[in-house]
Amino acid sequence: MERLLRLSLPNGCFSDVVASRSRTMSAIRAKHNGSTELKFRMGLVRSATTGWVLHADLPGKPDVYFPRAKLAIFLDGCFWHGCRKCGHIPKSNSMFWCTKIELNRRRDRRNNKELRRRGFVVVRVWEHSLQHGNLLQKILNKINALVKLRCQNGTEAQSVFRDLSTL
Repeated sequence: MERLLRLSLPNGCFSDVVASRSRTMSAIRAKHNGSTELKFRMGLVRSATTGWVLHADLPGKPDVYFPRAKLAIFLDGCFWHGCRKCGHIPKSNSMFWCTKIELNRRRDRRNNKELRRRGFVVVRVWEHSLQHGNLLQKILNKINALVKLRCQNGTEAQSVFRDLSTL
């Protein structure tokens, strides 16, 4: 566990947790939790968008990356990245979760800054934006336009990006 997260807990650990529960929780690893990613990728496929790859070795590890357009797309979960619209802080261990989510947001800002310094356009899409088919299509249309502009003449296409970042 990160040092700053430990500082947010009394005595640096969760209290009143039995050892068997602690072992069980520490053994859990993320797997098959890519429904947001899957929905977005299927949207890319259905809209005939080409030129993207997964799991690029870049700061923050973008979920979708367009190498030719130097476009990095992150699909942010509303809970884990602190969405102001629908994210929440759990009532139990709220200090821990508040710290955890704030550290995630700081890391996101740091990665955005580094990628932009390297000449990438960074797009962050909230999980809730993908729940509505018409909004997903709008996002995909703007991404297609951005990719086309970046590939054709290297334009930053700030107006397309600015519209997209509000979704």
